[in-house]
Amino acid sequence: FAKAGYRVTGLDMDEDRVRQVNARRSYISDIPTAQLAAVVRAKRLSAHTDFELIRDMDVLIICVPTPLRRRYTPDISYILSAVRTIAKYVKKHALIILESTTYPGTTEELILPELQKGGRKVGRDFYLSFSPERIDPGNKLYDVTRIPKVVGGVEPKSGEYTALLYRKIIREIHVVSTAKSAEMTKLLENSFRIINIGWINEVAMMCHKMDIDVWEVIEAAKTKPFGFMAFYPGPGLGGHCIPIDPFYLTWKAREVGHATKFIELAGEINRGMPEYVVHRLMLALNKHGKAIGTSKVLVLGVAYKPDIDDLRESPSFELIEKFKDLGAEVDYNDPHIPETPKVRRHDLKLRSKDLSPEMLASYDAVVIATNHSDYDYALIGKHAKLIVDTRNAMKGFERRDHIVMA
Repeated sequence: FAKAGYRVTGLDMDEDRVRQVNARRSYISDIPTAQLAAVVRAKRLSAHTDFELIRDMDVLIICVPTPLRRRYTPDISYILSAVRTIAKYVKKHALIILESTTYPGTTEELILPELQKGGRKVGRDFYLSFSPERIDPGNKLYDVTRIPKVVGGVEPKSGEYTALLYRKIIREIHVVSTAKSAEMTKLLENSFRIINIGWINEVAMMCHKMDIDVWEVIEAAKTKPFGFMAFYPGPGLGGHCIPIDPFYLTWKAREVGHATKFIELAGEINRGMPEYVVHRLMLALNKHGKAIGTSKVLVLGVAYKPDIDDLRESPSFELIEKFKDLGAEVDYNDPHIPETPKVRRHDLKLRSKDLSPEMLASYDAVVIATNHSDYDYALIGKHAKLIVDTRNAMKGFERRDHIVMA
């Protein structure tokens, strides 16, 4: 919006992030500092911790976390906190848009009543829509402006005004009839992915037992021009969306008396993948005459996907902790993450080790957890004693006797 000429205000409770934005420094790898600096310098973007500034805003877009609680139930406390703050200060005729992923009904059943307290009425005093965030970190082909935007208003004018707004920056807008439909759209997209990833992880485990190369099978299946979409196995799910969002739908489905069996089974399979990688590593070490409890293990990649610095829900953290629990000495390398910060369930306190031939040779096993494109896989293949490859990163490497797929 700032690049399109709008004056944008960012509101956050995190004072450090506010300082970084105003100092023209990007803390998100997908947003170059030069781009951020240009709009801050032009006074089209500023960041603040003063929520009273809401009084001056014509449009308010809510982009707050929607995590899960320990028992896989929705935690919408951040949404409610944001909405209650907005309700205190919002001006008349403001447009309010929720982008945070949530269960169907949140916008109409929770947000709308909060905003209508005190006699305000949607469609007259303010406008309210849901438009799910769609972004693929690290994808240079599809930035935000190229990804079609789904919009659903709680009443027709809200949807119309929201579509009008996003058309200023996004090429294609798809308007659905209700906010609830827009909420369901996002959960359908992400549930589709968790289910298919769970299936391909199960296929991978079957193929290992049958001595079949699952990656070769996937490439062969991709030659069919219809009826097949490739998904790929890995050490577990990562990111803020896929491991979390489908369980918002599971919770809501239970509330209306429906069981989401596919989602729950896929979740079980995907959550079990780190343990499966540990099992594959233990078997491989045993064949090399080593026990995991006396081994040095190097994990390559702690970001949840290649070429980004996002480590939310990354399975690498669980892998490292499981290896340590079994007595292994564990280090990691990630060119995008110099040290591991404290995250929701993990506090590893590790720093990335520099890669060299001598360093690689000093470990009993190297586990490729994230296939960053700037890794020198020829160097890794030449000097590592044993490689457990969870991403098919070593494809094409001729010597295979020290490579185990997981």
